[in-house]
Amino acid sequence: MNHARWKTLQERKLSEDYTEPESVSEARREIRLSMALAEAVYMRRTELGLTQAELAERSGLTQAKISRIEGSDTVPTLPLLAKLADALEATLNIALDAEATRVDFIGHHTDAA
Repeated sequence: MNHARWKTLQERKLSEDYTEPESVSEARREIRLSMALAEAVYMRRTELGLTQAELAERSGLTQAKISRIEGSDTVPTLPLLAKLADALEATLNIALDAEATRVDFIGHHTDAA
């Protein structure tokens, strides 16, 4: 079979009127949210120049828990998210939409004036 005959999964879905099961769609959404959070935690932690161990100490968590969050292996509870935001000296913003998910830690600005 030559490359011209290969179709992407999206093309096959469109041509076959494929409908993804609701459970699969929900799992994809959960994975996207977990990955968005993982990236936001990692980006803010590295922006502050912290190691996972230092963030763990600041937040009262274990380094392993921080690793699982950054690896998108777990979705933390709201109280844990509050601890993370505090430890990262930031406000946590989460925007959920049917098509997109955005998670940001916005650093607190302190004036030394």
